[in-house]
Amino acid sequence: MTIRSKNIFTTVRTEGAILPADLLQRIVDGDKDLDGLSPTSYHLLEGEKLNEAINRSWNRLRGAWVSFKAALEKLPSNDPGTSVTRDRLLLPLFQELGYGRLTAAKAIEIETRSYPISHGWLHTPIHLVGWRVDLDRRTAGVAGAARSSPHSLVQELLNRSQEHLWAFISNGRQLRILRDNVSLTRQAYVEFDLEAMMAGEVYADFVLLWLLCHQSRVETEKPEQCWLEKWSKTAQEQGTRALDQLRRGVEVAIATLGQGFLSHPVNRELRQKLQSGQLSTQDYYRQLLRLVYRLLFLFVAEDREFLLDPKVEVAARERYTLYYSTARLRTLAEKRRGTRHADLFFGLRLVMEKLGSSEGCQELGLSALGSLLWSEAFVADVVSCQIQ
Repeated sequence: MTIRSKNIFTTVRTEGAILPADLLQRIVDGDKDLDGLSPTSYHLLEGEKLNEAINRSWNRLRGAWVSFKAALEKLPSNDPGTSVTRDRLLLPLFQELGYGRLTAAKAIEIETRSYPISHGWLHTPIHLVGWRVDLDRRTAGVAGAARSSPHSLVQELLNRSQEHLWAFISNGRQLRILRDNVSLTRQAYVEFDLEAMMAGEVYADFVLLWLLCHQSRVETEKPEQCWLEKWSKTAQEQGTRALDQLRRGVEVAIATLGQGFLSHPVNRELRQKLQSGQLSTQDYYRQLLRLVYRLLFLFVAEDREFLLDPKVEVAARERYTLYYSTARLRTLAEKRRGTRHADLFFGLRLVMEKLGSSEGCQELGLSALGSLLWSEAFVADVVSCQIQ
């Protein structure tokens, strides 16, 4: 049996919801239902293919990476590496992305505040700092990082400016895409781990970087009309539809599970409690809802590979995946109808019990979660039942 798995980028992560992972997957897959992915939209010559252009850029940048690393090793330990990082790596990268040879920009002034962004292209700030400059920490004596971290500097600019919506920052190790972010408590960006990508020759992730960071993605008279913004709005609309579908799916799941438990001949105690009023219909509904929440948690955690202990032995991981995972249940549900046997639910009950315990289950690679969601008391009248 083939168990489904969700593709996870090796050197790419997305925080917040400006460009979520599902959208990034559609972009790298060349989804025909997503506008803006044609060769002409990237200003390629007639007959030229995207993969050919991307492959050329990749080969050139691999050479630039070797040259850059050699130059970096010769720098004194106290040198932030700004010049060598820009000249040997980042400026060639943006040149391959269609921006030409970026030139240094003047600081952007907003009211009485100055933002020393190193470079820019039309309405898009591009802040490039040295290899030894942390994007998330202040670095004394380094332009563009002394007053606040490079990330905070660019994010504050975007949040305050009416003329700038998207931006890029990089220190050669990571490259991030930022957008004006209304949330003051949660960062939102897409990050490419350039060091891991180039050192590990992860070409598949470079394809996404090229498609997402290309000059044509921010090329408009008004920032709100660029492809990055269009894609971001597409993701928001897609998320709204997904929430509506999820809401309907939760309603169907509650009704299906509720009827399934009541109709199973073994569950006489459950039916008696409801008939006598010992268990109210509202409490029964709440327990079913919590059970559905548990399932949703397992679906997401499994698909994103967050559920199992990363240090678990391969045998335990395979044991869980092949015999106890919800991915297996979903695959079976697509292929066959239910039977009179309750063994599949018994397996699910075991997983939920171990997650709610204080020890977890090393044999299946499960760590103890210990939250109220996994408490037996919260689903006491349904978790001990049987269902076909």
